[in-house]
Amino acid sequence: MTMLTGLLPSRLWNFFAQICQIPHPSKREDALRNWIANLATAEKLRLKKDQKGNLLIRKAATAGMESCQPVILQAHLDMVPQANADSGHDFSRDPIQPYIDGDWVRAKGTTLGADNGIGVAACLAVLTDPTVKHGPLEVLFTVDEEAGMGGAFALQPNWLEGKILINTDAEQDGDIYMGCAGGLEARLNFTLDFEALPEGYQTYQLQLSGLQGGHSGLDIHEDRGNANQILCRILFRLQQHFPLKISTLNGGTLRNAIPREASAVVALPLSQRAEFAAWCDDEAQRLKQEYRHIDPAVQLTGSPCPQAEQVLTAATQHRLLAGLTAIPNGVIRMSHAIKGVVETSTNLGVIKTDGGQLSAVSFVRSLTDEGRLHLRSVFAAVAALSHADAVFSGDYSGWAPDPDSSVMQIVRQQHQRLFGHQANIMVIHAGLECGLFKKAYPDLDMVSVGPTIKGAHSPDERVSVSSTERFWHLLTATLAAIPQHQS
Repeated sequence: MTMLTGLLPSRLWNFFAQICQIPHPSKREDALRNWIANLATAEKLRLKKDQKGNLLIRKAATAGMESCQPVILQAHLDMVPQANADSGHDFSRDPIQPYIDGDWVRAKGTTLGADNGIGVAACLAVLTDPTVKHGPLEVLFTVDEEAGMGGAFALQPNWLEGKILINTDAEQDGDIYMGCAGGLEARLNFTLDFEALPEGYQTYQLQLSGLQGGHSGLDIHEDRGNANQILCRILFRLQQHFPLKISTLNGGTLRNAIPREASAVVALPLSQRAEFAAWCDDEAQRLKQEYRHIDPAVQLTGSPCPQAEQVLTAATQHRLLAGLTAIPNGVIRMSHAIKGVVETSTNLGVIKTDGGQLSAVSFVRSLTDEGRLHLRSVFAAVAALSHADAVFSGDYSGWAPDPDSSVMQIVRQQHQRLFGHQANIMVIHAGLECGLFKKAYPDLDMVSVGPTIKGAHSPDERVSVSSTERFWHLLTATLAAIPQHQS
């Protein structure tokens, strides 16, 4: 904590260090929200909470700026809980352990929570710093963003007063976001039938690991290895070479994180253990070659494990592996309207065996409603062909760009003035809450800015110290430049 408080801007980093000490994974934001509420009360700020748990703090304008247009600053309270398998970290009680690595702040073995903890810290710094100039100010802290945007979905009309909103959840210094992708969860539920493990079979754990993972939107264009997809195709090929029996299959923990690890408990005839070991070695070398440029640390191992009592029937295994292998994954279409931007993608984030059912959960993103509808049909077709049930939820539209946005022009002008070069006006292939805010507040003029964050949603998450300082200067300069109400 003391290391971070030596960074600039000190007030922002001091708040971020304190946020790291308070567990706040998705759906468990209570402790952090209560801490912020107590801080607001101590600062004599007006405070409201809605039924979902979103927090709204109001602060009066600084002297001389009372007639400026009201501004809403916004950040989400939750973080993605991802840890390395050997970390032993419990996100429900253990603090994040940040450390400085050159220009980067990282965490020991876990996600850092800079997404969106830096935004939360910046908002708190604005609320408590008497030197920051601003008009009438509202700060909105939403909950459950990473696990379905529950807070944004629940935002009620007539709660917010401002007409300008600055979202702090962007993750690239020098970029100003004025649009984002919509999303959809596609879940395929497979009913499993089991039989007793045949005599003469040995049980193994087939483990895929060493992948870097990442954010299922921001990193999807890099074609990083998806542990779930890779293991499913390996199992599909394996059953073509051996009389394979599968007991369980699991991988990934979050729909919006590219899975880094996946494993299956499988069984093969004891008489073929040497051939199976050789096959695994060959397959591991093929993976090393395939992913040598993007995921060189990928590993595949097959190790004996305690005997499984039951395995899938042949018919169940056939339709399961066919369905899982056919699930689309990765970039589906690039945008023709915005060069270099992914239009539609999908990420097979979670596979989980639970008793008599296996669930495969994918997260679909698209800049267009048609892109989401197309993939919805694809998933429904895969489910029909493999006798699974398709369940769709959390469907939301993207944030359509507004080329006439006044706040975007203000941010662009301040960026040019502060740093001497133009910012990039971008549309992000990720789910910002701005698109949902438009449903309850269609007249909001919105923009999204933030520091450079790399490896979000993975234990490699890191935030640039120098870009965080630039983000702070841009944010405070923008607040000071908001014009007066037009008469």
